[in-house]
Amino acid sequence: MRSLPALPSFQAGFRLLLAFFIVFSLAACGMLPEEKDETLGWSANKLYGEAKDAQADATWDKAAKYLEKLEARFPYGRFAQQAQLELGYVYWKAGEAGSALAACDRFIKLHPNHPAVDYAYYLKGLVNFNEDLGFAGYISSQDASERDPKAARDAFDAFRELVTRFPKSKYTPDAILRLNYLVNTMAAQEVHVARYYIGRGAYIAAANRAQNAIKTYPNAPAIEEAMFIMVVAYDNLGMNDLRDDAERIMRKNFPESRYYKDGLERKRAWWKLW
Repeated sequence: MRSLPALPSFQAGFRLLLAFFIVFSLAACGMLPEEKDETLGWSANKLYGEAKDAQADATWDKAAKYLEKLEARFPYGRFAQQAQLELGYVYWKAGEAGSALAACDRFIKLHPNHPAVDYAYYLKGLVNFNEDLGFAGYISSQDASERDPKAARDAFDAFRELVTRFPKSKYTPDAILRLNYLVNTMAAQEVHVARYYIGRGAYIAAANRAQNAIKTYPNAPAIEEAMFIMVVAYDNLGMNDLRDDAERIMRKNFPESRYYKDGLERKRAWWKLW
């Protein structure tokens, strides 16, 4: 008896259908008209001029596109370094902080002796400072100690590098002001954590965090509370000698501290406020 031809398996049929779909897709893609690049044939001067116009109009995405094309097409031209430098600012204004920081780092690495490298450090500090909410955050309702500590530290490092390496830079005076603010912010962040530990009854951790704030940021306004936290922590731990030493130092450095007044008004040991 003559056998019938075997029917194709489901797997074989699926493979055939998949192959047909891929071929059809590729053909369809080839039929689609390619998007025309309006910048083809533009000179470096034309690309840079259009990028500057886009920046003036605050169309940051368009400015970035022109600067990227300028750097790619004319990597050794006189506009290339300027494009690399301006890309950091354009990315930042476009809300792309990560790309802005990468652009700054790249410029610093490629051109460490460039006359405008101080600006790259300054811009790097600004981007991180903005991530930490900057001066706007200082006057807002958000506690400075609740912001991203990494952004604050990175901003501090960039501004410190600028101030150290380029003391005569026109960006240095503003960087110094921001450094002072960042020191206070980072000290407040440490004290915020120490205060949290006190509330949780983790007195050793609270004392250590407060002590670290005092050693690292000795002139910050938050140090008054850090000293107070140390007294509270040592008292709760029964470490009376350490508590008395902390109290003595606090009274010497903050003779008019509000914490003394609050404690006396409550008719209890001034450090027992929690």
